[in-house]
Amino acid sequence: MQKSKSEKKEFQPYISADQILPEFTGTSLTIGLILAVVFGAANAYLGLKVGMTISASIPAAVISMGIIRGILKRDSILENNIVQTIGSSGESLAAGAIFTLPALFIWSAEWNLGTPNLLTITILSLLGGILGTLFMIPLRRALIVNEHETLPYPEGTACAEVLLAGEEGGEKARTTFLGVAIGAVYKFLTDGFGLFPSEIETIIPGYRGAAFGADILPALLGVGYIIGPKISAYMLSGAALGWFAIIPLILYIGSGGQVTLYPAQVPIGQLDHWGIWDNYIRYIGAGAVAFGGIFSLIKAIPLIIRTFRDAIGGYTKSGTGGDDDVRTDRDMSITVLIIGCLAVILALAMLPVVPVGFPGALLIAVFGFFFATVSSRIVGLIGSSSNPVSGMTIATLIITAMLFKATGNDGQAGMIATLSVGAVICIVAAMAGDTSQDLKTGFLVGATPKLQQIGELAGAVVSALAIGGVMTLLNNAWGFGSSELPAPQATLMRLVVEGVMGGNLPWTLVLTGVGIGIAVELLGLPVLPIAIGLYLPLHLSVAVMAGGLVRGWLDLKYKKSNQDEIIAYKIESGVLYSSGLIAGEGLIGILLAVLAVSGINTDLGLNLGQLGGLFAFIILTLTLLRQSFYKRKEGRTGNE
Repeated sequence: MQKSKSEKKEFQPYISADQILPEFTGTSLTIGLILAVVFGAANAYLGLKVGMTISASIPAAVISMGIIRGILKRDSILENNIVQTIGSSGESLAAGAIFTLPALFIWSAEWNLGTPNLLTITILSLLGGILGTLFMIPLRRALIVNEHETLPYPEGTACAEVLLAGEEGGEKARTTFLGVAIGAVYKFLTDGFGLFPSEIETIIPGYRGAAFGADILPALLGVGYIIGPKISAYMLSGAALGWFAIIPLILYIGSGGQVTLYPAQVPIGQLDHWGIWDNYIRYIGAGAVAFGGIFSLIKAIPLIIRTFRDAIGGYTKSGTGGDDDVRTDRDMSITVLIIGCLAVILALAMLPVVPVGFPGALLIAVFGFFFATVSSRIVGLIGSSSNPVSGMTIATLIITAMLFKATGNDGQAGMIATLSVGAVICIVAAMAGDTSQDLKTGFLVGATPKLQQIGELAGAVVSALAIGGVMTLLNNAWGFGSSELPAPQATLMRLVVEGVMGGNLPWTLVLTGVGIGIAVELLGLPVLPIAIGLYLPLHLSVAVMAGGLVRGWLDLKYKKSNQDEIIAYKIESGVLYSSGLIAGEGLIGILLAVLAVSGINTDLGLNLGQLGGLFAFIILTLTLLRQSFYKRKEGRTGNE
C-alpha cells in the first residue's frame, strides 16, 4: 500500500490535488448527457451498419471545449473532462446493446412474436451499464495508478492530450487541432463524398483465399502510433495467421467437393476469403480470445486479490475510496458499490420483464466481474477500438447456453434468456473499458475520480433510456439483418445461441482457437493481442501497424542516442497529432451517421478507386511522419 502511494506521488497531474476548479457542474452535466444520447444514437446506427463503433471520448472533449471555452468563455479543463466522461458512456452502452439485442428483433420476426418489449431492452441496458461501471471502480488504483507506466490506455491518454492542448494553447494546440482538421477532411473525403474507398484490398495471385488489405482510416493510423510497434506487430501476426494460413487452408481442403460446414449455408468451395472469415475464422478467433481472457484472469488473480485488498484497505472511515484527504484519489463509497452491485443482481433475478432468472443473474455476476476486469486491462494495453467485446460475449453465450440447455431451459425461452445474459455481459465489458479509459484521462489531467464515476453512471442511465427507442426506430425503418442494417455482431450472436441449443455449434473451430492460444502462450508471447488480431479483419491490423511503424522508426533512430529531450518532444508531438486524427475522424463519423439517418446523401458519385485511396493514405502517413519524426522544436537550432 505504501508502495502504491509513493508511486502515485511521483506523478503530478496537470491540475494538482490541492487545486479546486469547477468540475461536476450543471453545465458539464447537461452537455455531457446530451452528447451521451447523440453519440449513443449515432454509434448505434454505425455499429448496425458496419459492425464497428467510434470512440466518443475525444470527440466529446473537442465539442466540450468548443462550447465551454469557445462559446461560454469558461476556463476549466476539469469541466471538459466530465463532459467527455459522460458523453463517451453513451457510445459504450450503445455498442454493447447493438452487438446483441437486435437478435431479439430478428427472432421476434421469425417467430411472429411481435416487437420485443421496449421496457425489457431498456432495463437490460440500464442494469448492464450500471454494473459495468461499478465493477471497474475498485480496480482503479491497481490499473490506472499502480500500472501507470505499463498500461498506456491509448484513447484515454489521447483524450488527455486533447484536453491539455486546448488548455495550454500554443504549439501543442496547433499540432492537435491540425490533426483534427486533417482527420476530419480525410474522413469526409472517403466516407462522405466517396472520393476514394476507406478500405483497399488485393487478392494474392496463385494463392487462393489469401488477400491483403487495409482500412485506410485516420483513427487506426493514430491508434497504431500511440500503442507502438510491438503491440501493433502482435495484432498483425494474429491477422496474418488467419488470412495467410488458415483461410487458404480451409479453401484448399474444401475446394474439391461439396462440403458444407455450419454456420455457412453453401459449400466451402463457393465462399471467398470474406466468407471463410465470417463463417469460420471468427469462431477460431473467439476461441483464442476466450482462452486468452481466461488465462489472463488466472495470471491476474494475485493482482485482483491485491487490487481489492488495496481498494478495501484504502477506504477510510468516511466511507470514500482511496485517500479522502487527496482530491485526486477519492472514489465512490464502498457501501454504495456493494449495495449497488447487489441491487442490480437482485433486479436481474427478480424483475418479471428481465428474462434471465436467478441462474442467469448468478452467471452475470460471475462473468460480469471476470470480463470487466479483462476488458479494463485489454483497453489499457491496445485501446478501446480493438477491445474484443463481441469475443467475450461469444464465450459467455456458449457457456450460458450449455448450462441452460443442460438444465432444461431450452427452446425459444432458453434462447432469449441466454441472449439476455450475453447482452448484459456485453454492455458490462464495454462500459468497464470506457470507464477505465476515462479514469486514465482524469488521472492525467487531475480530475476527481468520484465525480467521474458519478458522471459515468449518469451517462449510462440516460443512454439506456434512449437506446431502446433508437433501436426500435431503426428496426421499423429498415429491419435488422437487412442490407441497410445487417447487424453483423448480433447475427453472429444469434447463430452461436442457436448452434449450442441446436447442438450444431462448430466446436472444432472454437477449440482450434484455444489450441492456437495455448501454442502462443507456450512460446512466451502475449495471447490477447495476437488473438485479437486473429479475431478482427486483417485490414484493421494493417492500418494500425502503419502507425506503429512510424513510432517504431522514431524509437529506433534515437534508441542509442543521448537526445532524450528531443525524442520525448517528437513522441509527444506524434501522440498529439495522432490524437487529433482520432478526434477528426470521430467527429465526422458521427456527423455522417446523423446525415445517413436523416436520409441526406453526400456521395459525389466520383471515386478514384483503390489506387487513389492508397495514395491518400500514404499522404496521411507522411503527415504523421512530419509531425513526429521530422518535427523540430520551436526555438531549437542545429540538426535533430
